[in-house]
Amino acid sequence: MTQPDSFYVTTPIYYVNDAPHIGHAYTTIACDVLARFKRLEGAEVKFLTGTDEHGQKVDKAAKAANIDPQSFTDNVSMHFRNLVNTGDNLLNVTNDDFIRTTEPRHKEAAQAIWQRMKDNGHIYLDSYAGWYSVRDEAYYAESELIDGKAPTGADVEWVEEESYFFDLSQWQDKLLEFYDANPDFVIPKERFNEVKSFVRGGKDYVQGALKDLSISRTTFNWGVPVPGDEKHVMYVWVDALTNYLTATGFPDTDSPSYQQFWPNTTHIVGKDILRFHAVYWPAFLMAADLPLPQKVVAHGWWTIEGEKMSKSLGNVVSPQELVDNFGLDQVRYFLMRQVPFGSDGNFSKANMVSTINADLANNIGNLAQRTLSMIYKQCEGSIPTNTPLTAADIKLLELARVTSNSTNARNRINELIQYCAFDQIIKDIVAIGSAANEYIDEQAPWALKKTNTDRMNVVLYTLAEVVRCIAIMLQPFTPEASKKLLDQLAIPDDQRLFEHLTEHYALTPGTPIEKPQGVFPRMDEALAGDIKNAS
Repeated sequence: MTQPDSFYVTTPIYYVNDAPHIGHAYTTIACDVLARFKRLEGAEVKFLTGTDEHGQKVDKAAKAANIDPQSFTDNVSMHFRNLVNTGDNLLNVTNDDFIRTTEPRHKEAAQAIWQRMKDNGHIYLDSYAGWYSVRDEAYYAESELIDGKAPTGADVEWVEEESYFFDLSQWQDKLLEFYDANPDFVIPKERFNEVKSFVRGGKDYVQGALKDLSISRTTFNWGVPVPGDEKHVMYVWVDALTNYLTATGFPDTDSPSYQQFWPNTTHIVGKDILRFHAVYWPAFLMAADLPLPQKVVAHGWWTIEGEKMSKSLGNVVSPQELVDNFGLDQVRYFLMRQVPFGSDGNFSKANMVSTINADLANNIGNLAQRTLSMIYKQCEGSIPTNTPLTAADIKLLELARVTSNSTNARNRINELIQYCAFDQIIKDIVAIGSAANEYIDEQAPWALKKTNTDRMNVVLYTLAEVVRCIAIMLQPFTPEASKKLLDQLAIPDDQRLFEHLTEHYALTPGTPIEKPQGVFPRMDEALAGDIKNAS
C-alpha cells in the first residue's frame, strides 16, 4: 500500500542531443523546490531525474559526431548529471536518483511493461505509413501539420515500415472516465482542458478520435529491443516514460521502493511533452494493469529578453552562466518567482536584478541584517526577552507562525504547494517581510534604545522570530541563504521543518547568536555580468 507520508517527484528525463539550458534548469529546480517542501512537511521523498538516451534523434547526432551512440550519450549525459546531486550539483538539487535509459535496470523494466501490455492483448504487429518528426520523436496526422511541419515547427518525414502498434483507440472512454474522476490529474487546468479536448477529438466528443499508436521502429537499432522480436526497437516514448517505474524497482512490484512510492507520484514536465505524459502514459499503464501517477504538472516555456530561445539567435542561456552572473540562490528564487507555474516566462537581466534587489536585498535581507545587527550590538549578542507582547507584536507573529488562524501565511502555503503555485508562495513569504519592515519602522527600536530598552528588547525579539519563520519557509527556494540565517539565529538542525513554525519552537531568550552577516547582497546591475551564449 502507498503510504500517505511518501512522495515521489520526477523531472522528465532530458534528451541527450543538446547541452542543458535555462529550460532544463527551470524544470529541475521546480522539482527540487517541491521535493524540499515535502521533506519539510515530514514526508519521505524520492526525487528522480536523468537522461533519455535512445531514439533516432540521438542516433543521428552520434553519427554526425562520428562516434558510437553509447559514447555520445556517456559524454552528453554527464552535462546533465553535473547540474544535480549525482554530479557537480551546480543547481544545489537534492535528487535521490539519476537514471539513464541505457542502464540494464531500465532495459529490464521497459521490456517488462511491453510484455505486460502484449500479454493483455494491447499490442499487435502491422505496418506504419505516416509523418514522423525526428526532433520531437513524435508521429503526426496530416491534419496536424502546419505548412508541412509539425505543430512545434519541427520538420517531418514520411515513414513506412513494419511496426508494432498499441491499441490507443480502445482507451478513449477509459481515459475520459479517469480524468473526470481525478480533476487535479493535470495542472494547470487550462492544460488539462487541452488534454481532454485532444482525447475527445475536439470541442465535442468524437468517437474514435484516438488512433492506434506505432510503438516500434526497424529503420535504426539504437533503442531497447522488443522482447521476442529484436529486429524492432521500442518507440522512444514507451522506453522513456517507463523510467519512472524503473527507479522504483519495477518490474519487482513487491520491492519496498515500489510499494512506498508508486503511484504516489508527481511528474513535472514541459507543456510540449504533456500529451505523452497525460494521454499515452496513463493508457500504457492501464493496459499493463498498473496504477497511474497522481499528478502531472506542465510548465510553460521561457523566452530570452522577449525573444524565442534559439541557437541561431545566439541567445541560449546555460545554467552555469546564470549561476556565475547572478548567484545560485538568486537564480533559484527568480525562476520560481517570475511567472505562475504553468505559464510562459521571459528571462530578462533587468527583471532579474530588480527582483533580487526588491525582494531579497531590500526586503528580507535588509530586515534580517537590521534586526540581527541591533540584537548583536544592543542585547549583548543574545536573543532578548519576549515579554510583554503588545497587540502589534502578536499580529505580526501570527502572520509568520503556524496558528489556527486560517489566513496564516503557512496555512496558505500548505494549500498552494498542492498546485505548485511557487510564485504565489514566494509572494506570501515576501509579504511577511514587508509587514515586518513596516513594523520595524513603526516601532523604531533604535529610538526605543534611548527611551524604553525593555520595549526595544520585545520588538527585536518579535522581529528575530519573524526572521526565523521566513528563513524556514524560504528553504526550498534559497537553501544556502536560509541555512546561513538559521545558523546565525542558532536554530538546531533538527528544528527547521515546517512543524517547527509554532510558538513551541520559538526563539529562546538568552540564546547567543552569531555575528550577523548579510545573506542577500544588493546586486549592482552594472556588475551583474553579461549573459554569454551557451556553447
